[in-house]
Order: sequence, then structure tokens, then C-alpha cells
Amino acid sequence: MRTNSLNFGHRPETIRFWRRQVARALRTTPAPFYLFSAAPILHALRELTAACRASPLPVRHWLSCKTQPLAPLLRWWRRRDGSIEVVSEFELLAARREKFPPARIMINGPAKHHWLPRHAEPGFTVNFDSEAELAALWPLAVRYGWRLGLRLLTRAEEDAEHPGRATQFGFEPAAALRALQWLQRRNGGIEVLHFHLRSNVAETSVYEAAVAEAAELCRRAGVQPAFLDLGGGWPPPHTVSRRGEKFAGRFHRRGIARLLRGVASQFPGLREIWLENGRFVSARGGVLVVKVLEEKRRRGWRQLICNGGRTLHAMVSLWEEHALLPLERRRGRAIQTAVHGPTCMAFDQLACRRLPADIGPGDHLIWFDAGAYHVPWETAFSHGRAAILWHEAGPLELVRAPQTFEDWWAGLGASPPGFSSARAQGMAGAVGRAKSKGCAGARSNAT
Repeated sequence: MRTNSLNFGHRPETIRFWRRQVARALRTTPAPFYLFSAAPILHALRELTAACRASPLPVRHWLSCKTQPLAPLLRWWRRRDGSIEVVSEFELLAARREKFPPARIMINGPAKHHWLPRHAEPGFTVNFDSEAELAALWPLAVRYGWRLGLRLLTRAEEDAEHPGRATQFGFEPAAALRALQWLQRRNGGIEVLHFHLRSNVAETSVYEAAVAEAAELCRRAGVQPAFLDLGGGWPPPHTVSRRGEKFAGRFHRRGIARLLRGVASQFPGLREIWLENGRFVSARGGVLVVKVLEEKRRRGWRQLICNGGRTLHAMVSLWEEHALLPLERRRGRAIQTAVHGPTCMAFDQLACRRLPADIGPGDHLIWFDAGAYHVPWETAFSHGRAAILWHEAGPLELVRAPQTFEDWWAGLGASPPGFSSARAQGMAGAVGRAKSKGCAGARSNAT
């Protein structure tokens, strides 16, 4: 639990931008809500482009759908001729619904042989995750002419909760070598080699080690991929660990340039380098806005109970610290403050730090950098889901209205309002009689 002030490094114009947009949103939409904007995402893309200028090869940036599966964001990205990476059946359907052509869709993730056959079509890029996937999807890959890749499990990929234990993704090196040789005998090998390290990769040396490992595998297998997919999230610039350390503190441009030059030198046949920077691109593109409902003071702490928090809206606050500022101008003496959500769980703590003493009920708090893994991990624990707004140009767009009680309860098995149990039993009886009559008619016709 942190009690000292934290430096997140947001520029004053960034804070003013979000305060203006939040004030606009509150005219029509009460908190809690998420507010997302294309402008900061465009700024992040420009930063990526500048960081990759030292690359001897073209660099393609894929939108990570899982990081922020938001329809207006997908549409904005597609209009910019962007490509999208999906890791589930729903994400693939979302990409197609938003009119991404198959040639601009890359399909990653485990166990996709259980759902991808239902949606197979020509043009996809598919990175196999296991030998079972390869065996099951190979006939479809041949039929539809997919661009094929393979995900390698590198030594850097460990279970964060159990260091030393491998993650569940990709081919171990020995299995990868077998798969590459098998593919070479059938179609000349793969076009894509892929690995995915994790989110918030601390420094580029982690990538460099994984690249060297992948290059050695390709030399042993005698393959030269045309595309190397460097999966894993570059850390966003304005979030810190629970210990107060900036995730991006050791991730420097010099290291990025060295990494990209090293990729080109170790993969002689490479045509493009691919990046899937979900968190770096999307995190700064959104905020969460909550309203203070009640204030309590006990054991040396001021507690603010809000209508949104960790449990419902910001699960990442369990391991990340984000900037948290009042919308209203508050300049009181900073005191130790715990910001809680409204759920009946002590776990529901959005932040614990010094905040102005004059923040009180009715004020609004802005939780910054909420554009990555907030909406995908939100819950409806005893409450409805929050509204979502999108800012691009002109008026704010209400993407999702606040969830009503009727919608929340219907999703948990309730009947529509006014739909009595007696009426439901009557309908069930009528359906049963109709079925019996139909079966009797069928028997009569059969005889």
C-alpha cells in the first residue's frame, strides 16, 4: 500500500484534454463511465513510428483486439488501413463484422482448432500454437491458402505467479523443430515465426534474447521466415508498479534501435517485422470516471467510497498504479486516502495514496490510462456495467448505455417484467401439447 506521491509523467496538456472531455461527457452521462479517444492512440502510433525509424526493415503495427475490443476503435483502425490480431472466436467475428478483410487479420491464441473451422475463409494469417492445432487445421490451411506461422515458446515466457513454470502457449523448441521440418516437407515451411513474451516487457534485452533463440531454431530447421512477429507489450509511459517503479523506466529508444537492427541481421530472408503493442497503443487512449459517494475517516486514513472501482472496472489496479485526479479543482492538503469501489469486498481498492483533503461526496475522480484491459476484464458484481463513450471528432458517441437492472437480471435467468411463473408454466404446457400432437401426427403419417 503506497502513501507517498507518485510521478506518472502526464503532460499538463494531456490532463487538460481529459478534463475537458470528461466535463463534456458528464453533461449527458452520469458516472461511472469509460471515456475513450482516438487522439491519444494516434499520438502513440506516431511515437511507435518514430521509435522504429532505425529499423532496416519495414515494421507493421497490428491492433491487439483483446486489449481493447471496442467497435469504434476497430473501425478507426481499419479506416487507417491497419491490420488486426485476434485470439478468440468472438474477436475474429468482431473483426469481420467491422469489415477487416481476411488478408489483414492475424489469428493467434491457443486451441483455435475448436472454433476456427466454423469461420474459415481464404486470406487469413494463422499462427499454429500446438501440434494438435497443426494436425487439425492443416487441411483447411491448404484448402484456403492461409499464410502460415508458428508460435515459439521462448525461455523468457514464464508463469508470473509461478516462476520457472512455462506458460501454456506455443511450441517448445523440440516440438517447434519437428513442426517446421514437417511443414517444409509439405509446403516449403512457414512464412511467420511468432513469440509473445508478456505485457509490460521491462527492457529490450528480453526481446533480444528471444530473437536470438528464434534465430537459432530457424538455423537448425533450415527455414527463413518472411515475417517475424515480436509479440509482447511495450510498457506504456505513464503507469507504474505497486512499488512505484515506472514500467517503461528501462525501455529506451537506443535499445529499440539495437533490437530492430539485430532482427534484420539474424533473419536474412525477412521482409517485415511485426509488432502487437496493445497496451502501449491503447492504454493512454482512455479514462475511467467515478463519483465519490461517501467519506469515512478511521485509523489515520480517509476512505472515499465511489460508484466505481477495482472490482467492477479496473482489475489492473491490483498490480498497477495509475494517475488518479479529481475533475473538480481541489487543492487541499494531501492526506492519506484509500479510494474504494461500491462492491461489498475489501478487495475493492482502486488506489491508496495521498490526495487533496477537500475531495468529498459529489466530486468525480479520473483514473487515467484505462484504455487497455479495463473493458475486457470488467465485471458486473452486484452492479450493472458502466457506460462507454468514444471521442473522435465532434460530439461524443455513446457506445454503450449504462446497464439497467432489467438487463442485468435477465442475464442471470430472470423472466421479463410482468412475466409470471403461472404464465410461464402455461406456455410450457402448450408447447408440450403441441409437441405431443406433432409426434402423434407423425406416427399417423408413418403408418
